[in-house]
Amino acid sequence: MARDAKVELKKQVTLLQGVGIIVGIIIGSGIFVSPVGILQNVKSVGLSLLMWAICGLYNMLCALCYAELGASIPESGGEYIYIKRAFGDFAGFVCLWINFLLVCPVGIAAASLIFTTYLLKPIFSDCDIPESGLRLISALVVMLLIMLNCINVKLVTRLQLIITFSKIIALLIIIVIGFYWIGTGNNENLKNTFTGTDYRIGPIALSFYSGFWAYSGWSYLNFLTGELVNPNRNLPLAILISMSLVITVYLIANVAYLGVLSPFEMLKSTAVAVTFAEQTLGPASWVMPILIAISVIGMINGTSLSMSRLFFVGAQNNHMPKIISMITRKNLTPAPSLLIILLLSLSYQQSGDIFFLIEMEGFGFATVLVMVFAGQVYLRRKEPKLLRPIKVPVALPIILFFVSLIIVALTFYEKPYESLFATGVVAVGCLIYLFCVRWKNKPLKMRTILYKITCVLQKTLDVVEVDVDEELNWD
Repeated sequence: MARDAKVELKKQVTLLQGVGIIVGIIIGSGIFVSPVGILQNVKSVGLSLLMWAICGLYNMLCALCYAELGASIPESGGEYIYIKRAFGDFAGFVCLWINFLLVCPVGIAAASLIFTTYLLKPIFSDCDIPESGLRLISALVVMLLIMLNCINVKLVTRLQLIITFSKIIALLIIIVIGFYWIGTGNNENLKNTFTGTDYRIGPIALSFYSGFWAYSGWSYLNFLTGELVNPNRNLPLAILISMSLVITVYLIANVAYLGVLSPFEMLKSTAVAVTFAEQTLGPASWVMPILIAISVIGMINGTSLSMSRLFFVGAQNNHMPKIISMITRKNLTPAPSLLIILLLSLSYQQSGDIFFLIEMEGFGFATVLVMVFAGQVYLRRKEPKLLRPIKVPVALPIILFFVSLIIVALTFYEKPYESLFATGVVAVGCLIYLFCVRWKNKPLKMRTILYKITCVLQKTLDVVEVDVDEELNWD
Protein backbone atom coordinates (compact mmCIF):
# COMPACT_ATOMS: atom_id res chain seq x y z
CA MET A 1 0.00 0.00 0.00
CA ALA A 2 1.38 3.41 -0.94
CA ARG A 3 2.65 5.51 1.95
CA ASP A 4 0.27 8.38 1.22
CA ALA A 5 -2.74 6.21 0.35
CA LYS A 6 -5.85 6.99 2.32
CA VAL A 7 -6.81 4.15 4.64
CA GLU A 8 -10.57 3.66 4.25
CA LEU A 9 -13.29 1.29 3.10
CA LYS A 10 -13.54 1.58 -0.70
CA LYS A 11 -16.65 2.34 -2.80
CA GLN A 12 -16.88 -0.89 -4.78
CA VAL A 13 -20.44 -2.25 -4.30
CA THR A 14 -22.43 -1.83 -7.54
CA LEU A 15 -26.23 -1.73 -8.05
CA LEU A 16 -26.30 -5.38 -9.18
CA GLN A 17 -24.19 -6.43 -6.22
CA GLY A 18 -26.43 -4.36 -3.94
CA VAL A 19 -29.50 -6.21 -5.22
CA GLY A 20 -27.60 -9.47 -4.80
CA ILE A 21 -26.73 -8.59 -1.20
CA ILE A 22 -30.32 -7.70 -0.25
CA VAL A 23 -31.96 -10.63 -2.04
CA GLY A 24 -29.20 -12.91 -0.77
CA ILE A 25 -29.94 -11.90 2.83
CA ILE A 26 -33.74 -11.86 2.59
CA ILE A 27 -34.14 -15.17 0.75
CA GLY A 28 -32.25 -17.12 3.34
CA SER A 29 -33.92 -19.48 5.75
CA GLY A 30 -37.17 -17.52 6.14
CA ILE A 31 -39.17 -18.86 3.20
CA PHE A 32 -38.14 -22.40 4.13
CA VAL A 33 -38.96 -22.08 7.87
CA SER A 34 -41.39 -19.18 8.40
CA PRO A 35 -44.37 -20.90 6.72
CA VAL A 36 -44.42 -23.05 9.86
CA GLY A 37 -43.94 -20.10 12.22
CA ILE A 38 -46.82 -18.12 10.72
CA LEU A 39 -49.16 -21.09 10.30
CA GLN A 40 -48.76 -22.37 13.86
CA ASN A 41 -49.80 -18.95 15.21
CA VAL A 42 -52.79 -18.09 12.99
CA LYS A 43 -53.98 -21.71 12.53
CA SER A 44 -55.30 -21.37 8.96
CA VAL A 45 -54.01 -21.33 5.40
CA GLY A 46 -56.04 -18.25 4.43
CA LEU A 47 -54.81 -15.98 7.19
CA SER A 48 -51.31 -17.40 6.79
CA LEU A 49 -51.18 -16.30 3.15
CA LEU A 50 -52.74 -12.95 4.09
CA MET A 51 -50.04 -12.47 6.74
CA TRP A 52 -47.35 -13.12 4.13
CA ALA A 53 -48.82 -10.37 1.97
CA ILE A 54 -49.26 -7.98 4.91
CA CYS A 55 -45.71 -8.61 6.15
CA GLY A 56 -44.40 -8.04 2.63
CA LEU A 57 -46.31 -4.76 2.26
CA TYR A 58 -45.22 -3.61 5.72
CA ASN A 59 -41.57 -4.34 4.97
CA MET A 60 -41.84 -2.65 1.57
CA LEU A 61 -43.17 0.53 3.20
CA CYS A 62 -40.41 0.33 5.82
CA ALA A 63 -37.87 -0.06 3.03
CA LEU A 64 -39.18 3.09 1.32
CA CYS A 65 -38.61 5.06 4.54
CA TYR A 66 -35.10 3.64 4.80
CA ALA A 67 -34.49 4.60 1.16
CA GLU A 68 -35.26 8.23 2.06
CA LEU A 69 -32.93 8.13 5.05
CA GLY A 70 -30.17 6.33 3.16
CA ALA A 71 -30.27 8.73 0.21
CA SER A 72 -30.40 11.78 2.54
CA ILE A 73 -27.61 10.57 4.84
CA PRO A 74 -25.36 8.45 2.58
CA GLU A 75 -23.06 7.06 5.27
CA SER A 76 -22.31 3.52 6.41
CA GLY A 77 -23.99 2.64 9.69
CA GLY A 78 -27.64 2.70 8.60
CA GLU A 79 -30.25 3.11 11.32
CA TYR A 80 -27.61 3.75 13.98
CA ILE A 81 -26.54 6.93 12.15
CA TYR A 82 -30.14 8.04 11.55
CA ILE A 83 -31.19 7.62 15.18
CA LYS A 84 -28.01 9.23 16.46
CA ARG A 85 -28.51 12.22 14.19
CA ALA A 86 -32.12 12.63 15.26
CA PHE A 87 -32.01 11.99 19.00
CA GLY A 88 -28.36 12.19 19.98
CA ASP A 89 -25.65 10.02 21.40
CA PHE A 90 -27.54 7.86 23.91
CA ALA A 91 -30.36 6.86 21.52
CA GLY A 92 -27.79 5.95 18.88
CA PHE A 93 -25.97 3.75 21.38
CA VAL A 94 -29.19 1.94 22.36
CA CYS A 95 -29.86 1.16 18.68
CA LEU A 96 -26.29 -0.07 18.28
CA TRP A 97 -26.54 -2.22 21.41
CA ILE A 98 -29.80 -3.86 20.28
CA ASN A 99 -28.26 -4.74 16.91
CA PHE A 100 -25.10 -5.90 18.65
CA LEU A 101 -26.78 -8.39 20.99
CA LEU A 102 -30.36 -9.02 19.80
CA VAL A 103 -30.34 -8.77 16.01
CA CYS A 104 -27.06 -9.58 14.25
CA PRO A 105 -25.57 -12.55 16.18
CA VAL A 106 -29.00 -14.00 17.00
CA GLY A 107 -29.95 -13.99 13.32
CA ILE A 108 -26.67 -15.55 12.24
CA ALA A 109 -26.90 -18.21 14.96
CA ALA A 110 -30.45 -19.18 13.96
CA ALA A 111 -29.56 -19.25 10.26
CA SER A 112 -26.48 -21.41 10.83
CA LEU A 113 -28.51 -23.94 12.84
CA ILE A 114 -31.14 -24.01 10.09
CA PHE A 115 -28.36 -24.47 7.50
CA THR A 116 -27.03 -27.54 9.28
CA THR A 117 -30.54 -28.92 9.84
CA TYR A 118 -31.21 -28.85 6.10
CA LEU A 119 -27.77 -30.23 5.30
CA LEU A 120 -28.03 -33.19 7.69
CA LYS A 121 -31.76 -33.95 7.48
CA PRO A 122 -31.41 -36.36 4.50
CA ILE A 123 -28.72 -38.28 6.40
CA PHE A 124 -30.75 -38.50 9.63
CA SER A 125 -34.13 -38.92 7.96
CA ASP A 126 -35.41 -41.47 10.48
CA CYS A 127 -34.02 -39.97 13.68
CA ASP A 128 -33.08 -36.70 15.34
CA ILE A 129 -29.91 -34.91 14.29
CA PRO A 130 -27.23 -35.19 17.04
CA GLU A 131 -26.96 -31.88 18.89
CA SER A 132 -23.16 -31.98 19.01
CA GLY A 133 -22.85 -32.47 15.26
CA LEU A 134 -25.47 -29.81 14.57
CA ARG A 135 -23.62 -27.17 16.58
CA LEU A 136 -20.15 -28.16 15.38
CA ILE A 137 -20.99 -27.86 11.68
CA SER A 138 -22.95 -24.64 12.31
CA ALA A 139 -19.92 -23.14 14.04
CA LEU A 140 -17.54 -24.19 11.25
CA VAL A 141 -19.77 -22.60 8.59
CA VAL A 142 -19.94 -19.27 10.41
CA MET A 143 -16.16 -19.32 10.96
CA LEU A 144 -15.53 -19.96 7.26
CA LEU A 145 -17.79 -17.12 6.10
CA ILE A 146 -16.35 -14.66 8.62
CA MET A 147 -12.87 -15.57 7.40
CA LEU A 148 -13.87 -14.86 3.78
CA ASN A 149 -15.30 -11.49 4.82
CA CYS A 150 -12.01 -10.67 6.53
CA ILE A 151 -10.07 -11.43 3.35
CA ASN A 152 -11.82 -9.56 0.54
CA VAL A 153 -15.03 -7.52 0.04
CA LYS A 154 -15.23 -8.14 -3.72
CA LEU A 155 -14.90 -11.87 -3.12
CA VAL A 156 -17.88 -12.03 -0.76
CA THR A 157 -20.09 -9.75 -2.89
CA ARG A 158 -19.43 -11.98 -5.91
CA LEU A 159 -20.10 -15.04 -3.79
CA GLN A 160 -23.39 -13.42 -2.77
CA LEU A 161 -24.48 -13.18 -6.41
CA ILE A 162 -23.73 -16.89 -6.97
CA ILE A 163 -25.63 -17.82 -3.79
CA THR A 164 -28.58 -15.64 -4.82
CA PHE A 165 -28.76 -17.48 -8.15
CA SER A 166 -28.79 -20.84 -6.30
CA LYS A 167 -31.64 -19.87 -4.00
CA ILE A 168 -33.72 -18.56 -6.91
CA ILE A 169 -33.29 -21.97 -8.56
CA ALA A 170 -34.49 -23.70 -5.36
CA LEU A 171 -37.58 -21.50 -5.21
CA LEU A 172 -38.32 -21.95 -8.92
CA ILE A 173 -38.23 -25.73 -8.44
CA ILE A 174 -40.76 -25.43 -5.60
CA ILE A 175 -42.97 -23.05 -7.59
CA VAL A 176 -42.99 -25.07 -10.82
CA ILE A 177 -43.67 -28.39 -9.09
CA GLY A 178 -46.25 -26.93 -6.72
CA PHE A 179 -48.27 -25.29 -9.48
CA TYR A 180 -48.02 -28.43 -11.58
CA TRP A 181 -49.62 -30.37 -8.72
CA ILE A 182 -52.32 -27.71 -8.35
CA GLY A 183 -52.95 -27.86 -12.10
CA THR A 184 -53.51 -31.62 -11.90
CA GLY A 185 -56.25 -31.19 -9.32
CA ASN A 186 -54.38 -31.19 -6.01
CA ASN A 187 -56.04 -28.06 -4.66
CA GLU A 188 -57.78 -29.37 -1.54
CA ASN A 189 -55.47 -27.32 0.71
CA LEU A 190 -56.62 -24.14 -1.04
CA LYS A 191 -60.33 -24.67 -0.22
CA ASN A 192 -62.03 -23.27 2.88
CA THR A 193 -58.73 -21.66 3.72
CA PHE A 194 -59.95 -19.65 6.73
CA THR A 195 -61.38 -22.62 8.64
CA GLY A 196 -60.04 -22.74 12.20
CA THR A 197 -58.45 -19.28 12.06
CA ASP A 198 -57.20 -17.78 15.32
CA TYR A 199 -58.16 -14.11 14.98
CA ARG A 200 -56.75 -13.02 18.35
CA ILE A 201 -54.46 -10.03 18.05
CA GLY A 202 -51.68 -11.67 20.11
CA PRO A 203 -51.05 -14.68 17.83
CA ILE A 204 -51.33 -12.41 14.78
CA ALA A 205 -48.65 -10.13 16.25
CA LEU A 206 -46.40 -13.12 16.93
CA SER A 207 -46.86 -14.33 13.35
CA PHE A 208 -45.47 -10.94 12.34
CA TYR A 209 -42.12 -11.98 13.81
CA SER A 210 -41.90 -14.96 11.48
CA GLY A 211 -42.70 -12.51 8.69
CA PHE A 212 -39.96 -10.19 9.98
CA TRP A 213 -37.59 -13.12 9.85
CA ALA A 214 -38.58 -14.10 6.33
CA TYR A 215 -38.27 -10.55 4.95
CA SER A 216 -35.44 -9.34 7.18
CA GLY A 217 -32.42 -8.02 5.32
CA TRP A 218 -33.90 -5.19 3.26
CA SER A 219 -32.29 -2.62 5.59
CA TYR A 220 -28.80 -4.11 5.59
CA LEU A 221 -27.54 -2.33 2.45
CA ASN A 222 -27.92 0.93 4.41
CA PHE A 223 -25.07 -0.25 6.62
CA LEU A 224 -22.87 -0.38 3.50
CA THR A 225 -23.85 2.99 2.02
CA GLY A 226 -20.29 4.33 2.41
CA GLU A 227 -19.05 1.52 0.11
CA LEU A 228 -21.91 1.74 -2.41
CA VAL A 229 -21.20 3.27 -5.81
CA ASN A 230 -23.48 6.33 -6.38
CA PRO A 231 -25.58 5.67 -3.24
CA ASN A 232 -28.19 8.38 -3.90
CA ARG A 233 -29.29 6.48 -7.01
CA ASN A 234 -28.33 2.87 -6.31
CA LEU A 235 -29.53 2.51 -2.71
CA PRO A 236 -33.25 3.20 -3.32
CA LEU A 237 -33.16 1.31 -6.62
CA ALA A 238 -31.58 -1.75 -5.01
CA ILE A 239 -34.15 -1.72 -2.19
CA LEU A 240 -37.18 -1.34 -4.49
CA ILE A 241 -36.01 -3.96 -7.01
CA SER A 242 -35.14 -6.45 -4.30
CA MET A 243 -38.35 -6.05 -2.28
CA SER A 244 -40.62 -6.28 -5.31
CA LEU A 245 -38.89 -9.47 -6.42
CA VAL A 246 -38.94 -11.09 -2.98
CA ILE A 247 -42.59 -10.33 -2.14
CA THR A 248 -43.76 -11.78 -5.46
CA VAL A 249 -41.66 -14.92 -5.14
CA TYR A 250 -42.67 -15.50 -1.50
CA LEU A 251 -46.40 -15.36 -2.16
CA ILE A 252 -46.16 -17.69 -5.14
CA ALA A 253 -43.90 -20.13 -3.24
CA ASN A 254 -46.34 -20.35 -0.32
CA VAL A 255 -49.19 -21.26 -2.66
CA ALA A 256 -46.90 -23.83 -4.30
CA TYR A 257 -46.16 -25.45 -0.93
CA LEU A 258 -49.88 -25.94 -0.38
CA GLY A 259 -50.22 -27.68 -3.72
CA VAL A 260 -48.23 -30.58 -2.26
CA LEU A 261 -48.29 -30.37 1.56
CA SER A 262 -51.27 -30.12 3.86
CA PRO A 263 -51.17 -27.64 6.76
CA PHE A 264 -50.69 -30.60 9.15
CA GLU A 265 -47.69 -31.87 7.16
CA MET A 266 -46.15 -28.40 7.13
CA LEU A 267 -46.53 -28.00 10.89
CA LYS A 268 -45.09 -31.47 11.51
CA SER A 269 -42.03 -30.87 9.33
CA THR A 270 -38.82 -29.33 10.67
CA ALA A 271 -37.63 -28.72 7.10
CA VAL A 272 -40.66 -27.83 4.97
CA ALA A 273 -38.86 -27.58 1.63
CA VAL A 274 -37.09 -30.91 2.20
CA THR A 275 -40.40 -32.61 3.00
CA PHE A 276 -41.79 -30.99 -0.16
CA ALA A 277 -38.90 -32.39 -2.23
CA GLU A 278 -39.20 -35.87 -0.70
CA GLN A 279 -42.82 -36.08 -1.83
CA THR A 280 -42.21 -34.73 -5.34
CA LEU A 281 -38.64 -35.31 -6.54
CA GLY A 282 -38.13 -38.91 -5.46
CA PRO A 283 -34.46 -40.00 -5.82
CA ALA A 284 -33.48 -36.43 -6.79
CA SER A 285 -34.82 -34.98 -3.52
CA TRP A 286 -31.24 -34.63 -2.21
CA VAL A 287 -30.82 -31.59 -4.48
CA MET A 288 -33.25 -29.46 -2.46
CA PRO A 289 -31.48 -29.47 0.94
CA ILE A 290 -28.20 -28.60 -0.77
CA LEU A 291 -29.75 -25.63 -2.60
CA ILE A 292 -31.46 -24.47 0.58
CA ALA A 293 -28.26 -24.82 2.59
CA ILE A 294 -26.50 -22.62 0.02
CA SER A 295 -29.38 -20.16 0.30
CA VAL A 296 -28.99 -19.90 4.07
CA ILE A 297 -25.25 -19.33 3.65
CA GLY A 298 -26.16 -16.22 1.65
CA MET A 299 -28.12 -14.85 4.60
CA ILE A 300 -25.20 -15.43 6.97
CA ASN A 301 -22.69 -13.99 4.51
CA GLY A 302 -24.74 -10.87 3.76
CA THR A 303 -25.52 -10.22 7.41
CA SER A 304 -21.85 -10.52 8.37
CA LEU A 305 -20.83 -8.18 5.56
CA SER A 306 -23.43 -5.52 6.39
CA MET A 307 -23.60 -5.63 10.18
CA SER A 308 -19.81 -5.55 10.60
CA ARG A 309 -19.94 -2.04 9.09
CA LEU A 310 -22.49 -0.99 11.70
CA PHE A 311 -20.24 -1.96 14.59
CA PHE A 312 -17.25 -0.47 12.77
CA VAL A 313 -19.02 2.91 12.52
CA GLY A 314 -20.22 2.63 16.14
CA ALA A 315 -16.64 2.19 17.30
CA GLN A 316 -15.61 5.25 15.25
CA ASN A 317 -18.11 7.20 17.35
CA ASN A 318 -16.57 5.82 20.58
CA HIS A 319 -19.59 3.61 21.28
CA MET A 320 -17.51 0.45 21.09
CA PRO A 321 -13.91 -0.47 21.86
CA LYS A 322 -11.46 1.34 19.63
CA ILE A 323 -10.10 -1.89 18.14
CA ILE A 324 -13.46 -2.49 16.38
CA SER A 325 -13.01 0.77 14.43
CA MET A 326 -9.85 -0.54 12.76
CA ILE A 327 -9.39 -2.35 9.45
CA THR A 328 -6.76 -4.79 8.24
CA ARG A 329 -3.68 -3.13 6.82
CA LYS A 330 -3.45 -5.48 3.85
CA ASN A 331 -7.08 -6.25 2.88
CA LEU A 332 -8.83 -3.07 4.14
CA THR A 333 -11.64 -5.07 5.81
CA PRO A 334 -13.12 -4.54 9.32
CA ALA A 335 -11.73 -7.80 10.72
CA PRO A 336 -12.14 -6.91 14.44
CA SER A 337 -15.83 -6.13 13.90
CA LEU A 338 -16.29 -9.41 12.04
CA LEU A 339 -14.53 -11.40 14.75
CA ILE A 340 -16.77 -10.03 17.51
CA ILE A 341 -19.79 -11.07 15.40
CA LEU A 342 -18.26 -14.55 15.20
CA LEU A 343 -17.83 -14.84 18.97
CA LEU A 344 -21.37 -13.66 19.74
CA SER A 345 -22.91 -15.92 17.07
CA LEU A 346 -21.10 -18.97 18.43
CA SER A 347 -22.44 -18.24 21.91
CA TYR A 348 -26.05 -17.97 20.67
CA GLN A 349 -25.69 -21.24 18.77
CA GLN A 350 -25.81 -23.01 22.12
CA SER A 351 -29.56 -22.42 22.15
CA GLY A 352 -31.43 -25.30 20.61
CA ASP A 353 -34.67 -23.37 20.10
CA ILE A 354 -34.57 -21.79 16.63
CA PHE A 355 -37.98 -20.12 16.99
CA PHE A 356 -36.90 -18.54 20.29
CA LEU A 357 -33.97 -16.97 18.43
CA ILE A 358 -36.27 -15.80 15.63
CA GLU A 359 -38.63 -14.15 18.14
CA MET A 360 -35.70 -12.48 19.93
CA GLU A 361 -34.38 -11.02 16.69
CA GLY A 362 -37.88 -9.91 15.68
CA PHE A 363 -38.42 -8.14 18.99
CA GLY A 364 -35.08 -6.34 18.70
CA PHE A 365 -35.70 -5.34 15.09
CA ALA A 366 -39.22 -4.05 15.84
CA THR A 367 -37.84 -1.96 18.71
CA VAL A 368 -35.23 -0.42 16.41
CA LEU A 369 -37.92 0.35 13.83
CA VAL A 370 -39.90 2.29 16.46
CA MET A 371 -36.82 4.46 17.06
CA VAL A 372 -36.04 4.87 13.35
CA PHE A 373 -39.51 6.04 12.31
CA ALA A 374 -39.77 8.40 15.27
CA GLY A 375 -36.38 9.81 14.29
CA GLN A 376 -37.39 10.18 10.65
CA VAL A 377 -40.43 12.26 11.62
CA TYR A 378 -38.36 14.34 14.03
CA LEU A 379 -35.67 14.99 11.41
CA ARG A 380 -38.31 16.55 9.14
CA ARG A 381 -38.72 19.23 11.80
CA LYS A 382 -35.15 19.35 13.05
CA GLU A 383 -33.50 19.55 9.61
CA PRO A 384 -36.14 20.72 7.10
CA LYS A 385 -33.46 21.86 4.63
CA LEU A 386 -31.68 18.49 4.50
CA LEU A 387 -31.41 17.36 0.86
CA ARG A 388 -33.78 14.42 0.41
CA PRO A 389 -33.44 12.88 -3.10
CA ILE A 390 -36.32 10.60 -2.07
CA LYS A 391 -39.08 12.00 0.15
CA VAL A 392 -41.96 9.85 1.36
CA PRO A 393 -45.14 11.40 2.82
CA VAL A 394 -44.56 12.12 6.52
CA ALA A 395 -47.72 10.18 7.34
CA LEU A 396 -45.97 6.95 6.29
CA PRO A 397 -43.28 6.87 9.02
CA ILE A 398 -45.90 8.06 11.55
CA ILE A 399 -48.17 5.10 10.73
CA LEU A 400 -45.26 2.65 10.73
CA PHE A 401 -44.12 4.01 14.10
CA PHE A 402 -47.46 3.19 15.71
CA VAL A 403 -47.71 -0.22 14.02
CA SER A 404 -44.21 -1.18 15.21
CA LEU A 405 -44.99 0.11 18.71
CA ILE A 406 -48.17 -1.97 18.89
CA ILE A 407 -46.25 -5.09 17.80
CA VAL A 408 -43.66 -4.54 20.53
CA ALA A 409 -46.36 -3.93 23.16
CA LEU A 410 -48.30 -7.06 22.18
CA THR A 411 -45.14 -9.12 22.40
CA PHE A 412 -44.78 -8.17 26.06
CA TYR A 413 -48.27 -9.59 26.61
CA GLU A 414 -47.84 -12.80 24.59
CA LYS A 415 -44.15 -13.53 25.27
CA PRO A 416 -43.30 -11.98 28.63
CA TYR A 417 -40.16 -14.10 29.22
CA GLU A 418 -38.56 -13.25 25.86
CA SER A 419 -39.61 -9.61 26.18
CA LEU A 420 -38.20 -9.23 29.68
CA PHE A 421 -34.98 -10.92 28.63
CA ALA A 422 -34.60 -8.49 25.72
CA THR A 423 -35.47 -5.55 27.98
CA GLY A 424 -32.81 -6.73 30.42
CA VAL A 425 -30.25 -6.75 27.61
CA VAL A 426 -31.13 -3.14 26.79
CA ALA A 427 -30.92 -2.18 30.49
CA VAL A 428 -27.44 -3.68 30.72
CA GLY A 429 -26.53 -1.64 27.65
CA CYS A 430 -27.63 1.55 29.41
CA LEU A 431 -25.30 0.78 32.32
CA ILE A 432 -22.44 0.07 29.92
CA TYR A 433 -23.12 3.39 28.20
CA LEU A 434 -22.80 5.26 31.51
CA PHE A 435 -19.64 3.39 32.52
CA CYS A 436 -17.81 3.09 29.19
CA VAL A 437 -19.03 6.05 27.12
CA ARG A 438 -20.18 8.86 29.41
CA TRP A 439 -17.48 8.32 32.02
CA LYS A 440 -14.67 10.27 30.34
CA ASN A 441 -12.24 10.75 33.23
CA LYS A 442 -11.35 7.14 33.93
CA PRO A 443 -8.39 6.45 36.23
CA LEU A 444 -5.01 6.53 34.51
CA LYS A 445 -4.32 2.90 35.42
CA MET A 446 -7.55 1.75 33.76
CA ARG A 447 -6.82 3.78 30.62
CA THR A 448 -3.31 2.33 30.50
CA ILE A 449 -4.60 -1.24 30.70
CA LEU A 450 -7.18 -0.60 27.95
CA TYR A 451 -4.51 0.99 25.77
CA LYS A 452 -2.17 -1.99 26.18
CA ILE A 453 -4.95 -4.44 25.36
CA THR A 454 -5.78 -2.43 22.22
CA CYS A 455 -2.12 -2.41 21.14
CA VAL A 456 -1.80 -6.18 21.61
CA LEU A 457 -4.97 -6.84 19.59
CA GLN A 458 -3.91 -4.35 16.91
CA LYS A 459 -0.56 -6.11 16.42
CA THR A 460 -2.13 -9.57 16.55
CA LEU A 461 -4.77 -8.76 13.92
CA ASP A 462 -2.49 -6.44 11.90
CA VAL A 463 -5.10 -3.68 11.83
CA VAL A 464 -4.81 0.12 11.61
CA GLU A 465 -7.04 3.12 12.20
CA VAL A 466 -8.89 4.59 9.22
CA ASP A 467 -8.75 8.15 7.94
CA VAL A 468 -12.12 9.46 9.16
CA ASP A 469 -13.73 12.46 7.48
CA GLU A 470 -14.76 15.21 9.85
CA GLU A 471 -18.42 15.09 8.83
CA LEU A 472 -18.72 11.62 10.32
CA ASN A 473 -18.29 12.97 13.85
CA TRP A 474 -21.77 13.97 14.99
CA ASP A 475 -22.41 15.81 18.20
